[in-house]
Amino acid sequence: MKKVVTFGEIMLRLSTNQGERLSSANTLHMHYGGGEANVAIALAGYGYNTYFVSKVPDNPLGKGVCRHLHGNGVSTDFLLSGGQRLGTYYLETGSGERSPHVTYDRKYSSFSEITGDELNFEAILKDADIFHISGITLALSESLRELVLQAVQTAKRLGVQVSFDFNYRATLWSQEEAAAAIKSILPHVDICSCGELDAIYLLSIPKARSEWDNQERLVYYYEKINEMYPNIAVMASTFRTVHSASHNELQGNLYLDGKLYQSKVHDIKPIVDRVGGGDAFASGILCGLLEDQAPAEIVAFATAASALKHTIYGDCSQFTKKEITRFIEAGSGRISR
Repeated sequence: MKKVVTFGEIMLRLSTNQGERLSSANTLHMHYGGGEANVAIALAGYGYNTYFVSKVPDNPLGKGVCRHLHGNGVSTDFLLSGGQRLGTYYLETGSGERSPHVTYDRKYSSFSEITGDELNFEAILKDADIFHISGITLALSESLRELVLQAVQTAKRLGVQVSFDFNYRATLWSQEEAAAAIKSILPHVDICSCGELDAIYLLSIPKARSEWDNQERLVYYYEKINEMYPNIAVMASTFRTVHSASHNELQGNLYLDGKLYQSKVHDIKPIVDRVGGGDAFASGILCGLLEDQAPAEIVAFATAASALKHTIYGDCSQFTKKEITRFIEAGSGRISR
């Protein structure tokens, strides 16, 4: 069974009811989630041996994280226990033309204070096929940036493919900080989730010609990234058209061997929960690569996985390969309730 390791922070998510402002809410809905944990859970559901590396406090919330991961088939062999608190974020649910809004409360979390001597990545990554990380982890502290760099260097030394999702969050750090940290990681990356804005604002690639369509622009940016980092073999992203908080269109993109492959456009309405859609897409791409599927099949599967994630509450996708494949075979391209 193929082995995937992910490294990052898992948090407690508290969400308002639709139509309520966070400042006036009396009831919040509780979920656990985080980009790397979401990817691990999705891949465990696809039948892979997945490990989530992180640190949570030794309290009821930390125990809740363990239950959440175990219940979704993810190994916690490398989940450390200690520190004072679990990072938290509050989601004010969007509605109509009002977008969702996130408020973070993660400073001094157990994960943010993790140290390099607590983790042995030589042992953790032994016999792994893919090591997945994201820019969110880099954003949390200088020490974590150094630890991630050491981890990806170890992965490359062991022959493990490195998957990196830019996942830029302006609320966590500046573009300048993000650019410097990400550029230190990219020489060690094999699979990269990034889009047009990442290329422009974090990698300083000149803007594409305005008369080009979306596909031409994306190919231009991916070609430029490949010139800068020829080690990156795979790049992926989505095009999202936002009609309202409850109605989006989604198309997946996969750039492989100098060619762009695109999925059909999924018309998703009404959206139940958009959070984690990008992680579902990333996990679908990794699944297809692990199975050595044809590029068109990979991007079709990944985008369908992301579209389906929009139909359930919580951060993580809970669909099997069979369910996603059946949805693709149905071929409607429309998600509705």
